[in-house]
Amino acid sequence: MRSDVLVTSGDFEANRARGAVHFDVHARDGVTRRGTLHESGSLRVRFPSPEGEGLSGVFVNTAGGVAGGDIFDVDIVAGEGSRLTLTTAAAEKVYRAPGNAAQLSIALKVAAGAHLGWLPQETILFDRARVHRSFDIELDDSASLVLCEIVVFGRTAMGERMEQGEFVDRWRLRRGGRLVFAETVRLDGHVGAKLGRSAVARGGAAIGTALIAPGDEALVERIREASDSFSGEVGISAWNGFAMARFCAQDAARLRADMMAVLARTSAALPRLWLN
Repeated sequence: MRSDVLVTSGDFEANRARGAVHFDVHARDGVTRRGTLHESGSLRVRFPSPEGEGLSGVFVNTAGGVAGGDIFDVDIVAGEGSRLTLTTAAAEKVYRAPGNAAQLSIALKVAAGAHLGWLPQETILFDRARVHRSFDIELDDSASLVLCEIVVFGRTAMGERMEQGEFVDRWRLRRGGRLVFAETVRLDGHVGAKLGRSAVARGGAAIGTALIAPGDEALVERIREASDSFSGEVGISAWNGFAMARFCAQDAARLRADMMAVLARTSAALPRLWLN
């Protein structure tokens, strides 16, 4: 190997990962099957096997993680009457980013009578990671959705914490063409110190959100019946025709257990990978 070759920051920028998955599913004779699929770059989706009337998909990032400047784009359409559950092959790791933040864009469209379960495994942010993520969701009035996301600030099992970095998470949900939920979470700078504040995470290293549509007070009460089993903090409420559960825990394992307890009170079917 030559020792006189100078590697510049521009070389690293040019070597960033790009990945996209765009596909649709449709129901035919009560069975959901894949339609058109487009894959590019390091992002893939695999469909292990038909599962009765529904279909399950697993995302695979062949880049081995997410680094600064990476761009990933997901666009999914669940056609009328279809049933689709999506997860990831493993927890997604977001590594230190000395330059530009990684960009993750997810667009989900769920047609009349269709159901979509978005249930990826955890996203783990390493110290000094920088990532911007956005969800744009369109639901028909008669569609249903269970969308869960868990974010872990450092590999707590390894004694690691995310002390500094940037995490921007933008969610927009439209139902029947009407905007019913809009939120942007931003944590940047000294993230570890901010997570230590009582009003933020009280020192917790894992946060999560479950968005359930349709959702009402009856669902809220069913979930609250399981509150004695929670090992972290869980808050649940319903408005505008959907329910949302918020999670905060000291580590990913506890939060994952709480998330599974909540999902058990809904109609969501956990992916097999969650149970391994």
